[in-house]
Amino acid sequence: MLQYPHLETALKHHFGYDQFRPGQRQIIEDALENRDLMVVMPTGGGKSLCFQLPALLKPGLTVVVSPLIALMQDQVEALQNNNISATFLNSSLNSYKVRSREEAIMNGKVKLLYVAPERLVSDRFLPLLDVVKEKVGLSTFAIDEAHCVSEWGHDFRPEYRQLRLLRKRYPDVPTVALTATATDRVRADIIEQLGLKQPSIHIASFNRQNLYYEVRAKSKNPYSEILEIVRENQGSGIIYCLTRKKVDELTLKLQNDKISALSYHAGLSDDERSKNQTRFIRDDVRVMVATIAFGMGINKPDVRFVVHSDLPRNLESYYQESGRAGRDNEPSKCTLFFNYGDIKTIEWSINQKTDPQEQLIAKQQLRQVIDYAEGTDCRRTIQLSYFGERFPGNCGNCDNCRYPKPVQDWTIEAMKFLSCVARCKERFGMSHIIDVLRGSKNQKILLNKHDQLSTYGIGKDKTADEWRMLGRSLLHQGLIEQTADGYSVLKLNPLSWEVMRKQRSVSIAVPIVQKITWEAGNTKAADVEVLMQKLRSLRKQIADEQAVPPYVIFHDSTLKLMAQSQPKTLDEFGNLSGVGSYKLAQYGEKFLAEIQAYCQQQGLQEKTINRVNSSSYSDSPSDTELTTLDLYNQGLSIEEIAQKRNVKSGTIINHLSNLIEKKQSLDLSKLVPLERQKKIWNILEVVGDISLTPIRDNLGEGYSFDEIRLVRAKWRREKQKSLKDDIDF
Repeated sequence: MLQYPHLETALKHHFGYDQFRPGQRQIIEDALENRDLMVVMPTGGGKSLCFQLPALLKPGLTVVVSPLIALMQDQVEALQNNNISATFLNSSLNSYKVRSREEAIMNGKVKLLYVAPERLVSDRFLPLLDVVKEKVGLSTFAIDEAHCVSEWGHDFRPEYRQLRLLRKRYPDVPTVALTATATDRVRADIIEQLGLKQPSIHIASFNRQNLYYEVRAKSKNPYSEILEIVRENQGSGIIYCLTRKKVDELTLKLQNDKISALSYHAGLSDDERSKNQTRFIRDDVRVMVATIAFGMGINKPDVRFVVHSDLPRNLESYYQESGRAGRDNEPSKCTLFFNYGDIKTIEWSINQKTDPQEQLIAKQQLRQVIDYAEGTDCRRTIQLSYFGERFPGNCGNCDNCRYPKPVQDWTIEAMKFLSCVARCKERFGMSHIIDVLRGSKNQKILLNKHDQLSTYGIGKDKTADEWRMLGRSLLHQGLIEQTADGYSVLKLNPLSWEVMRKQRSVSIAVPIVQKITWEAGNTKAADVEVLMQKLRSLRKQIADEQAVPPYVIFHDSTLKLMAQSQPKTLDEFGNLSGVGSYKLAQYGEKFLAEIQAYCQQQGLQEKTINRVNSSSYSDSPSDTELTTLDLYNQGLSIEEIAQKRNVKSGTIINHLSNLIEKKQSLDLSKLVPLERQKKIWNILEVVGDISLTPIRDNLGEGYSFDEIRLVRAKWRREKQKSLKDDIDF
């Protein structure tokens, strides 16, 4: 294996990053040795860099196959903004632009060319590639979104199958296949369909640690909860709906509530969809409400929340769609609303399929989604097990782990369940096993003489739902397996036998009625928040002048570093992650001037910014919270504090709520009258720590969300201290 000590230097020069993300360096080294590659790396993991950096270091042209016009345009804009010679050829260009770009390619002036699969394999384009190969050389074929090649993937595109001819026509040009999600079956199909030769296979962890996952039961008024999520989360968001009608209705409601939102679905014209997507990418609107037709090509790294207002069709799609949040690795939130009405809608859609096998697989995938929504195990454990990755649980960043259900020892029940699978000769699914355990007399059991098994009827003490909960947990924990051919037949594995031999115990989480919502961690320092907004405004101004998305200038994560470290020189600015040589020269002075102007205005030149990790929570108040407390104790109102600190009133309410939970001396009766506190407290005692909207529904519209939030903070504090009997009103 050759050594490449210069790679970090090239990474910083071209892209501004100081170090590679996990797995990237090994992939790039293999690419530089001209090996075929199969790369499975989750959204936000840095797949594109795995072929972009080698393209700059190897001679010749790298051809990137991309399925969507928007996707290739976004990537080319980002590369060009790093002074990298990249271009695309697609149907959006007139004949003059196509000819001029082809001429630049043949003159060796382009390092990366993005094309759609249809164009690449066309009779006109392949002869052009032959000329390029002779004149400048072909470096690599990079097949992005490679799962599109497989019928077992979630976005199958028949034209991707034709890409196999590249191997026949150019047998010596290495091929890199890249995808964000692929099961074992899909990976094998990609390798076969593209004719990869002994590829180096790289499978990164599917675990997106920065994403918070939660599932909420859909209430009678789900819109109010969606509105609450939109208002509580700063930054851009995507809301997915099952039907076009729901998309349009939800968009209109949000617009009426002064939320800048647009629709995206197949019922809109191509021009309108394109304009709406562009406005979202460029931060002209904050929320995109869409069907699953939206997002495959979205390259926006700073999406802070993704909401599925309806049940997704399969877990792979859900992973992809929810994974559009937090691609910059900043904390982001993924919420799934679930009720049984959604199931009927999806089942109707499945029944429209004409192929019986497709119907069978789609129904199995739907069952897996329901298992995820109803599951009590760690959400990551459930998701990652779908992709064949074992995760121990206790991620600390999902609803089931942050607010765990009581855990019970169900080893005896697990032994009964697994023994029944064994006695049924591993030929049946979960429903049949449960029927046997509960002593059902249905025809299928009698026909197979399963009423004569020793496990028949030994589980009458548990309901069918309880047995199903156990079965799901056994699957999620890897203690039993299930076929993936549409029939969902249960199969034992070595761990199953360990349970049956009493060598392994089984504990499962038992659901409780209440549902807790996600709360963000500490509020960031107010000065960092304000400076971030100023830097965002500057970034938006520059992006609009260049007609590119703001994230092409700098990612949010880089702006955050600027606001926290407040560099004073170009050298300090150039050391920030995300600032490469070209961007330092292009934008360094403008952003430094903005930072220095803010520091002079606030008198912060010598002040050390409190660096707060927004994904963690501390019992100690932050500097910004203590500043708010000091002003509050001076007798200023919430509005006066907000005006003085140049922040929103909601931010001050958050500060005060955090201070109450952190046991700071604060007279709540000045904010909420005692009688109203008592009424809110009584409701909390009944419904528990749930989201604000259903609490307000119980109280009536005469109560504000701010009042509820403040009293809930005190209630939480008392619960933590276990002093329920010492409430002093």
